[in-house]
Amino acid sequence: MTIDKAYIRGSMAAILSVLQHSSCPHNIAFHFLISATANASLVRATISSSFPYLYFRLYPFDHSSVAPLISTSIRSALDCPLNYARIYLASLLPSCIHRVLYLDSDLILVDDIAELAAIQLGDNSVLAATEYCSANFVSYFTPTFWSNPCLSLTFANRKACYFNTGVMVMDLDRWREGDYTRKIEEWMEIQKRMRIYELGSLPPFLLVFAGNIVPVDHRWNQHGLGGDNFDGLCRDLHPGTVSVLHWSGKGKPWARLDAKTPCLLDALWASYDLLDTSFAFDS
Repeated sequence: MTIDKAYIRGSMAAILSVLQHSSCPHNIAFHFLISATANASLVRATISSSFPYLYFRLYPFDHSSVAPLISTSIRSALDCPLNYARIYLASLLPSCIHRVLYLDSDLILVDDIAELAAIQLGDNSVLAATEYCSANFVSYFTPTFWSNPCLSLTFANRKACYFNTGVMVMDLDRWREGDYTRKIEEWMEIQKRMRIYELGSLPPFLLVFAGNIVPVDHRWNQHGLGGDNFDGLCRDLHPGTVSVLHWSGKGKPWARLDAKTPCLLDALWASYDLLDTSFAFDS
């Protein structure tokens, strides 16, 4: 999980939800990627005081290598270098860590995370995530991409579907062996030259992995609760059972609660809110 100034309240709420619904919370280890400019001692003290028995490590993320590769997207918050830190997990975490569960900071678990973590990746897959084949996959890329056969043929012979990268089971050994960080960076370099997508760090993942992931039941990522990337209007849950509520989109529950314009589901998030708005992340 990443932690930064804008999402620290979300991160703390997510941690609490994971621990509260875990049958064996003492078996859970957290790895936090934080901005290299953040006050690591303050972040560590804040986590430790709230969760005194939690095993965790902090990893400062030096964004100097990825910053030149980032193109502007449809929402400025998506351009934060820390959004791209998940691409570098395999190199940031020790090589003795073979498999991780990546979680965004704007979600709440209401089920035992052990069930999600135990998902099998088979013989070849690098990651597992919720897949939405009913979504308009074409819309995630620009006409420039689709009109260029050299680019669009990347999806030939692949049943490519949209998947959400906010909840992913990742095999770091296979990631390292396949040099997938470099493969994603290569698409980001093309994006800088040709503008082939508009949506931050998601499309490079789709370009590399769509059609080749292990699909996870939708209950493990009921995403989109933050509305779209422009208005952030209230949204209801998708039909079906729920294990993860994910406020992806512009509207974040802590911001709507502070503005006294909450959506109905934001009240559920509020029950996990541990930090007040005065937390001084960089002091």
